[in-house]
Amino acid sequence: MEAAPPAARPAEADRRAWLVAAALCAILIGAIVWRVEREQPAPAIPQMANPGAGGAASSDVPTGAAPDISQMSPRERFDRLFNRIMEAAQRGDSAQVLRFTPMALGAYTQLDTVDADARYHAAVLRLQTGDLAGARALADTILRENPGHLLGYVVLGSAAELAGDSAAAARARSEFDKHYAAESAAGRPEYRDHAPVIEEFKQSAKR
Repeated sequence: MEAAPPAARPAEADRRAWLVAAALCAILIGAIVWRVEREQPAPAIPQMANPGAGGAASSDVPTGAAPDISQMSPRERFDRLFNRIMEAAQRGDSAQVLRFTPMALGAYTQLDTVDADARYHAAVLRLQTGDLAGARALADTILRENPGHLLGYVVLGSAAELAGDSAAAARARSEFDKHYAAESAAGRPEYRDHAPVIEEFKQSAKR
């Protein structure tokens, strides 16, 4: 599949949701993640501590009914569902996470074109529900179509941390560091949207 041109950037009202996604991935890097046990009807909910990422969600995070997505484009549907899941995760609302994640991943499969940013969002969804293999597959696709892409290494490193694979985590950080300067200069829109994630991953390598 050829790389698609970048999708339209979200409206300013939605930009906060991308920062929530950044905070969630920083949590994943620290190995604080939803662990959904297949034999149990509900997930275990960990303490959602995230030092340095802005603290808990603000009181104006929407908690009402889901938006009507029937008239949206496939990318708009995916983005809206992703935003809602990230906001729910930030609130510690596992019921909403579990309810909307299958819908979001279904919307992802209906995209006409898929860019690295969309694959990264799908990988975050898979990471937070414990599908490490699915997240790694998406990261591999990001890197195959966009060699050196920093978010690909973020996903691989996060998956390795969650799996307890220190060697794979070290490899991901090494490759991230190797490509950091050139990729930072590339000015990819998704790097601006996910700057906190990239910075957290960079600092985690030093730690």
